[in-house]
Amino acid sequence: MEDLQSVLVDRNLTVSSVPEKGRSLFVTKDFYPGEVIISQEPYVCVPNNNSVQKRCEGCFTTTNLKKCSRCQVVWYCGTSCQKLEWKFHRLECEVLSRLDNDKKKFVTPSIRLMVKLYLRRKLQNEKIIPSTVMDNYNLVEALVSHMSDITKEQLLLYAQMANLVNVILQWPEINIKEIAENFSKFACNAHTICDSELRPLGTGLYPVISIINHSCLPNSVLVFEGRSASVRAVQHVPKGSEVLISYIETAGSTMTRQKALKEQYLFNCTCPRCSKLGQYDDIRESAILEGYRCKNEKCDGFLLRTTDGKGFQCQQCGLVREKEEIKKTATEINSLSEEEASKLSSAGYYQEAISIYKMIEKLQTKLYHPFSISLMRTREKILKSLMELEHWSEALAYCKLTIPVYQSAYPAIHPLLGLQYYTCGKLEWYLGETEEAVKSLTKAVDILRITHGTNTHFVKELLMKLEEARAEASYKSSSKE
Repeated sequence: MEDLQSVLVDRNLTVSSVPEKGRSLFVTKDFYPGEVIISQEPYVCVPNNNSVQKRCEGCFTTTNLKKCSRCQVVWYCGTSCQKLEWKFHRLECEVLSRLDNDKKKFVTPSIRLMVKLYLRRKLQNEKIIPSTVMDNYNLVEALVSHMSDITKEQLLLYAQMANLVNVILQWPEINIKEIAENFSKFACNAHTICDSELRPLGTGLYPVISIINHSCLPNSVLVFEGRSASVRAVQHVPKGSEVLISYIETAGSTMTRQKALKEQYLFNCTCPRCSKLGQYDDIRESAILEGYRCKNEKCDGFLLRTTDGKGFQCQQCGLVREKEEIKKTATEINSLSEEEASKLSSAGYYQEAISIYKMIEKLQTKLYHPFSISLMRTREKILKSLMELEHWSEALAYCKLTIPVYQSAYPAIHPLLGLQYYTCGKLEWYLGETEEAVKSLTKAVDILRITHGTNTHFVKELLMKLEEARAEASYKSSSKE
């Protein structure tokens, strides 16, 4: 711990213990929006390979892949990634090659992550690969596992997974109980590695970044460039403040967020946003994000349950919607298979998926508040399928429908809001709406340069697009004159 503290001091950071939260990361100088507070390479990471899609072990790309001829489990895009991973994969390849094809089917990304954890510890102990203050197994040991809080079912699952890891490694000294505890640590501390557009690519363990606690009103954001993780300030973080990121999707009611945090991370959030539970602002936000719309389609008021429990009353115009009417529409929505639409979309049957999603959307529009998260998610799925079909005009219309909900559900500086502006700007530009594209791309840049950093390849490309759109808009304007 002392060694880590000495390294963090040089980075204007310190670790302190906070009641009810344990180890927490604090800043020892002011950090401003867009500044990197801390960066770290993963101690171990794996791509999210499945039966449908494979990724390169080194760079997570999906193109030009070839399977390792010996173990038949790991994929590479070329010799450079293979050489980069060879010291590590040489050992992994050896243990995976011993498995028969049936057992290899059970080698999920989670199992591989655990196998790699023990292989990395072995390689560092034997000085084959270096260890540093920010990159060693002691940091993993210091992570909280919450073993006493997990269910018996979860404990049994971890024990079964630990047993498979034991079968793969075949090390006499390995401790199954310790492996099970590490699986619990993964559940609470591993991070989903995403690309610049927040699409999941893999899973990684970043032990120092894992010290950072959660808030539903975070002052920082975790983003990735390749496999490297960076925590950037999204607001002024004054000297002496705790660094806080969000572990979950924050667009949701306090009850929804609390449930997600309790199930996945096994704690109750007491952030400023969650501490308002039951207060008027919290009730209003929940009713808008997850509640019903007013009977009067021209009214955007939010509904609360009537005192007699027989209906929901608009808090703006006073109209009441009967409970049975709401139940009937909800039943109709549930009868439409969103799962079927998702499968159709995954299989490339986008038009068929859109047909189902639009039926769901029509009913959700009648049932939910215009700023409902459920309605927004359905429209996002329609937007994605429309873009796959290159139906640009309709895609733009749907993108514009989601923007006000994003503005309502997320803080002004949030990567998802920035990315939605970016999508909107690209569609507007493609359709010749250049002036509107400039406005949307400018809004995207204003957010993403803070969340992603101006030196990243992604933001550099975005800045180039904005300059090209500005030049085109200027040319069009001068041509009219």
